[in-house]
Amino acid sequence: MNWDMRSRAAALTAVLAWAVPLSIGAAPARAAEQPTTASAPAPLAPDEARAIYEIKRRGIKYLISAQEASGAWAGETGVGITALCARALAESPDIGPDHAAVKRAVEFVIAAQRPDGGIYSAEGLLKNYETSVAVSMLSRLPGDKHRPAIDKAVAFLKDGQWDESEDKRPDDPWYGGAGYGRGQRPDMSNVQIMLDALRDSGLPPSDPAYQKALVFIQRSQMRGESNDQPFARGSVQGGFIYSPANGGESKAGEVEIDGRRELCCYGSMTYAGLKSMIYAGLNRDDSRVQAAVGWITRNWTLDQNPNYPNRSQEGLYYFYMTLARALAAYGDDELTLAKGDKIRWRDELTVALQKRQEPDGRWVNREDRWMEGRPELTTAYALIALNAAYPK
Repeated sequence: MNWDMRSRAAALTAVLAWAVPLSIGAAPARAAEQPTTASAPAPLAPDEARAIYEIKRRGIKYLISAQEASGAWAGETGVGITALCARALAESPDIGPDHAAVKRAVEFVIAAQRPDGGIYSAEGLLKNYETSVAVSMLSRLPGDKHRPAIDKAVAFLKDGQWDESEDKRPDDPWYGGAGYGRGQRPDMSNVQIMLDALRDSGLPPSDPAYQKALVFIQRSQMRGESNDQPFARGSVQGGFIYSPANGGESKAGEVEIDGRRELCCYGSMTYAGLKSMIYAGLNRDDSRVQAAVGWITRNWTLDQNPNYPNRSQEGLYYFYMTLARALAAYGDDELTLAKGDKIRWRDELTVALQKRQEPDGRWVNREDRWMEGRPELTTAYALIALNAAYPK
C-alpha cells in the first residue's frame, strides 16, 4: 500500500472514527514532541495521534482487566507473559511504571529470580526467553531499586552464551549463539531476545557479548559474501534463517534459486537479524545491514509473516513486535520497496493491528502456535510493537 498524505490521513481518520467512542480518558490534544533519536517517528497530525492513542488505550484496558490476583498474566505458564504484559504497560506513557498493575507484576517476576541470577519458572524450559523479557521489563522501571536483579540476570544471560567457556571457538557454528537454556542448541530467536535484554539493560555495544553474538548473527544471514558456512555459499538472498547450527536450519524450508536449493529466508528472523546487527553496533550503511533491508523491501507485507509458506499466520504478533523494534532501530520513517513504491511502515503497522483488534481491545491469533492463542501474550506483543513505533 503506497499512501500519499491524503490517503494516509483518510485511513487513520477511519481508525479514529472506530476507536474514539470507547475513550475512558482525555487523550493528548496534539502529538507529543518526539525525542531526537534515530528511531523517532515524524510528527503526527492531532487526529493521527488520537487514533493511535485510542488503539493503545483499548489494548491497555484489556490487559489491566485480565491481570490475575497474583499479579501475573497466564501465571501458570511461568513469568514470561507477565513480564511482557508489564513491559507493555510500563512503557505506555498514560500508564507507566508506577501503575498498580505494573507494580503487582514486578513483584511476581522478581519472586522468580533464581540463585543463578536467571528469572524463570520452576520447569526452566525457557530460561533464556523468560530471563530476557524480564530484564527488558525491569529496565523500564525508574531508579536503581532493581539494578541488582538486572545485573544478576544479565550475567546469567551472558553465561548462557556459547563461547570459549563451553569449549566453543569462533570457527564453530554455535559460537556466540544462545538457546532456550544453557547447553541448548542456539537459534536466532533466542539470540535476538537476549540482545533485546542486553541493550535494554544499558549494556554498551562494545561489550564482548555483542561481538560474539555478531559471529552467530552473520552466519544466520543467507549472504555468501559474509557467511562462511557451506549452506550459504553463493547465496545473495540477504535475509535470515533460524539457525546456522548443525548444517543450517530454516523454519521456512528450502527455496530454489538459479537452479540450486537454498535454505529459505523468512520475515520474523530477517527482522530479528536486522535488529540484532544494529544492536551489535553495525551502522545502517554496512553491507550486511543493507542486504537485510534489501530482502525486506523485496518481501514487504504485513498480511502475513513473509516467505513462511503454508504457516504464514503463525507467530504473526511476534513478527509485528520484532518488525517494529527493528525498523525503529534502523531509523527511517519510509521504506522504498523493490518496485519503487514508498511506504510509511508505522502507518501500515497501525492499520494492520487496528483491523485485527477485537471489540474488547485484545489481540489474539487464531493460528495458535507458540502460545499466540493466549490473548494476554498477543496483546502484549501488539502494544510493544506500537510503543516501539510511537514511543510518545
